[in-house]
Amino acid sequence: MDFDIIDEISEIKTIAKGPGIREINRLRKIYGDGNWRKMKGIAHIRVPPGGIFI
Repeated sequence: MDFDIIDEISEIKTIAKGPGIREINRLRKIYGDGNWRKMKGIAHIRVPPGGIFI
């Protein structure tokens, strides 16, 4: 899905860390080791053809 974030991401929360992330092996293979976290947050986004959602 193609979208643009049009303001800051707020209410950011960690929902998984390290081995709790299902795709951790793929992430480490492509981007290397790191302090990987799966996170969620709230932001306004714009999707084609111009709708805005929260």
